Amino acid sequence: MQVILRPAAAADIEDAISWYDRQRPALGTEFLEAVNAALAAIADNPRLAPVVQRNTRRMLLRRFPYGIYYRVYTDMIVVVACMHGRRDPKRWRSRR
Repeated sequence: MQVILRPAAAADIEDAISWYDRQRPALGTEFLEAVNAALAAIADNPRLAPVVQRNTRRMLLRRFPYGIYYRVYTDMIVVVACMHGRRDPKRWRSRR
């Protein structure tokens, strides 16, 4: 199934990559690999992750304290956020 990243979700990922690269060289690349692995798992089995609110699901990343928030539609999966586990969940709930 096609996975579409909303611009805000793509910005979340880019911000996290930049932050991790500042912590240790190449750590941002490792974060991106974890994101890509999670997105591939979501594409293969969209209902794998639990529903956290209405029709929004959250897939947790391995090794990193982030979750990918997404919605499953008939013909596509829309990623609305990629957020650190300690961020306020209201931040992604307002996204469409």
